[in-house]
Amino acid sequence: MSASAATAQSVEPDLIVRREGAAGVIRLNRPKAINAVTLEMFREVDKALDAFETDPAIGLILLEGAGERGLCAGGDIRALYESSQVRGDLGKILWREEYILNARIAKFPKPYVAFMDGIVMGGGVGLAAHGSHRIVTDRTKLAMPEVGLGFFPDVGGTWLLSRSPGEIGTYFGLTGQTMNGPDAVYAGFADAVVQAARLAGVREALTKIPAGASSADVKTVIDGFATGETAGPVAALQSRIDNWFAHERMQDIFAALHRNGSELAQATLKTLNEKSPRGMVVTLRLLRLARKSSSLEECLVREYRAALEVFASDDFREGVRAAVIDKDRNPKWSPRAIEDVTPEMVAPYFASLGKDELVFSKS
Repeated sequence: MSASAATAQSVEPDLIVRREGAAGVIRLNRPKAINAVTLEMFREVDKALDAFETDPAIGLILLEGAGERGLCAGGDIRALYESSQVRGDLGKILWREEYILNARIAKFPKPYVAFMDGIVMGGGVGLAAHGSHRIVTDRTKLAMPEVGLGFFPDVGGTWLLSRSPGEIGTYFGLTGQTMNGPDAVYAGFADAVVQAARLAGVREALTKIPAGASSADVKTVIDGFATGETAGPVAALQSRIDNWFAHERMQDIFAALHRNGSELAQATLKTLNEKSPRGMVVTLRLLRLARKSSSLEECLVREYRAALEVFASDDFREGVRAAVIDKDRNPKWSPRAIEDVTPEMVAPYFASLGKDELVFSKS
């Protein structure tokens, strides 16, 4: 066999699915891209769940990312950008399948353990934070930074953020700020903090759990390795965050921050001023509607409507251009200011899609 043939044979797939003991392991395997997820990878995850759900020898699912940098930096934004540029349909197809998968994970009948080590963003949050057992570490950097791309926190992010204590979720959703491990537990995105150095130990213990083990048995194993931390640095700021972000209009949030001369308020204001005004208005409305919603699916249907409108928008293409393509970090948003975002601009993000509505066919 030639060297090139041997190399070709040794190339690993973007998603590795295998059984280890009674654990069905799903490993995102694009470490150079911090395991950014493609449409094909979402489809392979769904197939893996099909197989593991019906296999009596599989007692739990274990989601992990290859490499040292993180579980997943999100979806394949560059591919979405390129499709949006030519008015393609990747957004319509990818987000439909991804959101249906997010809902499936939330209802999966077997324990679903996610190792949320390192960077966890966007689509990675969707694959991990709806699981039944969500482990973060001292290296976790979890964020929903989509408003900086002219987008909004999707993949069920509006459901999760709207259920964070007080206005913590509004703060994280609008600013895109990063949560550490204990922050993620406090905000409801994770369940336990495990030191990164102990991940191999908890992983080995989980693969040795018998196939018939209960969710409580899995929790007991994880708790044996956990630090017990339940609140990070953001929890200490909650009273101030609640005061600033407890409003129905972005203009009122900006005004509350303007009135406060503290360093934190001014830093938060600077961060918000970098985001898409239209994206912030859409995000705030989605979060407020999610707060009144009774299910993750209800939020995902709403997110899908908004996502298709985002996909067709100049703000999305401009946000990705500035952050990912040209990397000049200088997006030219349209409109440029919050006060110029009209109800007429926002209405299409919330309009019914008719025959194209998101439908959850799997249980």
